[in-house]
Amino acid sequence: MSETYAAAPAATVSAGARSRRGEITVRVLTVLLALFLGLASGLPKLFRAEAATEAFDKIGWGDWFMYAVGSLEVLGAVALLIPILSGAAALAFIGLMAGATVFNLTVLDAPEAVITTTLLAAVLAYIARSRRAHTAHLLRRLRR
Repeated sequence: MSETYAAAPAATVSAGARSRRGEITVRVLTVLLALFLGLASGLPKLFRAEAATEAFDKIGWGDWFMYAVGSLEVLGAVALLIPILSGAAALAFIGLMAGATVFNLTVLDAPEAVITTTLLAAVLAYIARSRRAHTAHLLRRLRR
């Protein structure tokens, strides 16, 4: 089982698809995004920070929605740090950023926040693409 896991990412590296510098870049971006999404974005929602409650009050779906989004962000941040889950977590976060973009434009009337969600989605797409071997391995394991 561990041989298969090691073979998936190694095949990508041995094929020359990613340099050492590129791998370091992906790891640094992943850690930074995990810290931002988990600590700076998710935890304030779970601990009812004033800015978070104001925004979610405008949405009007109740506290449950704020707690759900905060939980997804914290759990997703942890998943970003687990190699086999990192690509799938990045893809899930892209969906979350798409939802945040829609709410920022339609409900919160915060078009400047769209820049943030779009930049985050672009970096997450880079991570998801870089971790596609891990995602493929995860899918193979789930199909067994």
